[in-house]
Amino acid sequence: MDAPQPTARSGGVIATLAFAGTVAAVMQTLVTPLIAELPKILDTTSSNAAWVITATLLVSAVCVPVSGRLGDLLGKRRMLLVCAVPLFAGSVVCALSSTVVPMIVGRGLQGMGMGMVPLGIALLRDVVPKEKLSSSIALVSASLGIGGALGLPIASAVAQYANWRVLFWGSAVLALAIFALVWFLIPDVPAAAKGQRFDMPGALGLAVGLVCLLLAVSKGAEWGWGSATTVGLFAAAVVVLVAWGFWELRTTDPLVDLRTTARPRVLITNLASLFVGFGMYAGMLIAPQLLQFPEATGYGLGQSMLQAGLWMAPGGIMMMVVSPLGGKLTDARGPKFTLISGVLVIAAAYGLGIVLMGSAWGLMLFLMVSSSGVGLAYGAMPALIMSAVPASETAAANAFNTLMRALGTSIGAAVIGAVLGQMTTETAGYTFTSEAGFRTGLMFGCGVALVAVVISTFIPAVRASAAAGEKSEATASPEVAAVKN
Repeated sequence: MDAPQPTARSGGVIATLAFAGTVAAVMQTLVTPLIAELPKILDTTSSNAAWVITATLLVSAVCVPVSGRLGDLLGKRRMLLVCAVPLFAGSVVCALSSTVVPMIVGRGLQGMGMGMVPLGIALLRDVVPKEKLSSSIALVSASLGIGGALGLPIASAVAQYANWRVLFWGSAVLALAIFALVWFLIPDVPAAAKGQRFDMPGALGLAVGLVCLLLAVSKGAEWGWGSATTVGLFAAAVVVLVAWGFWELRTTDPLVDLRTTARPRVLITNLASLFVGFGMYAGMLIAPQLLQFPEATGYGLGQSMLQAGLWMAPGGIMMMVVSPLGGKLTDARGPKFTLISGVLVIAAAYGLGIVLMGSAWGLMLFLMVSSSGVGLAYGAMPALIMSAVPASETAAANAFNTLMRALGTSIGAAVIGAVLGQMTTETAGYTFTSEAGFRTGLMFGCGVALVAVVISTFIPAVRASAAAGEKSEATASPEVAAVKN
């Protein structure tokens, strides 16, 4: 079947891709308000219920790089449509679930939709005019954080005032809306790497290595960091990923071109992304606990889940507002300057959080400042990546960068979780993280952000010839001209 012709200007394309990325990210926080109720809802143990969240993390980590590469091979619009299908199917499966196994399956299917974010970012290079490119990349890239921040209060409100199944029926409707918008508004740009083969051994090797690594990171505290299972998974991850690296360097059409990834501009940006992901998630883990801990602890603010979500919502709004401004800053000073500025803002926000953590207004301000920094940083990273890779690897390179951010959040969750779990106090017979534990977690976040600043300073400047090549590639096809006019 022939794809429909483009029917919208670039504004419709940008809005559609930002909406798709936001909805995909909302799926990550969709079940957060239900965590305490899941064992009862699904008639299972708390340990089994935790897989409802873990499944989404694992599947998205595996599928994001695969979706990116397939976007380069088969066309980004086609893969955006493909990603919407499991997003819809998973939502329906979850809405109909009454036991834990189908719920885990449905959540895994939802995780496949996360591939929309790097696909959308890569597509912008093909269809958006140069003067709008930086701001549109910033907005679509930040949709990952915007969806996570806005998803919590929305899901909390639905869970509190309606049946929990409404959450998943609602996400099914959103998935259908994405499919329709992509079908009618996104142009079918020719695949940049058409004719190359898909690296199935590379995809399987990366999947096994990532699953071993993320299982060890996310479940290490529960299983014990020194347990045979955790240590074995870490060891298996190292062996498999090293073997995967050797394969990728020797195969003709690799899933991830490690030679391109090893270019200093790409390598250092990805390393910085790991630390930025850590820095972003530390605050998202600490703030809701401080807001919801009972006032009897002396530092908890006694808010309900819904109230906590509403206090946190302005952070997501700030990210939405700041992201396009970050694009303008990138146009004026370059993406490296924007990245360093964003991470400095994140570090400053943690300093603010340490001082103002005693009030809901203070935590809201902390999250607003932190989210502003994330909006700047998340928008700059894809611009840095795309300025250093050929058009035939745009989606795969952005997918790998998205994966690095996700690994950062996973490691951040494990490290901050361990800190909060070790530094505790007792109040009214219950054990809570101590005030010192939260301050330590905030200091960790600040320190990691400062490390990201140092790393970012080593990102080399883009060569003028590369920038000229990128400009000529972006205006090469008639499909692009149809959208830009």
